Amino acid sequence: MATITVTSNNNTIKDPKEVQEFLKKHGIEYRHWTTTPDVENLLSKQSLNDEEKEELLKGIDNRFQELKSEYGYQTRDLIVLHPDVPGLPDMLAKFDKMHYHTDDEVRYIVDGTGIFGFSINGENFTVQVERNDFISVPKNTHHWFKLDEKMRIKAVRYFIDMSGWTPHYV
Repeated sequence: MATITVTSNNNTIKDPKEVQEFLKKHGIEYRHWTTTPDVENLLSKQSLNDEEKEELLKGIDNRFQELKSEYGYQTRDLIVLHPDVPGLPDMLAKFDKMHYHTDDEVRYIVDGTGIFGFSINGENFTVQVERNDFISVPKNTHHWFKLDEKMRIKAVRYFIDMSGWTPHYV
């Protein structure tokens, strides 16, 4: 389950219902979805080839269909990051500074962990996401993202229009 840390008072929120309510108050959707046992063998691998990525996406396609119906998402992909990915620091440097996108940033974390940071209406907070967390950051929301010390994550990214995912720095 996600953990929120409010910067101003160092308050930590871990209760799932409170996490969901806090994020909803800030316009961010949060859900907790479990994966099916038939994809466990893929989740246990550090890296995946293209065929394995597609197999994993097919194994959780019910989530994509749900989001297509609910929000009109048109496409999705799977990003797999770990310490052995060539150029990982440069790749991550694109997102660890405050920015926004002109499309929603929608992630389903199927394995690993990461940290989103937000500045919304003068309130600064972080959200540590982990396996089975789904988060939808509305378009034009100021945020940043980084991996934690484990430096690994598998996340499904959902898009209405991939061109809207370009970061605009603030």
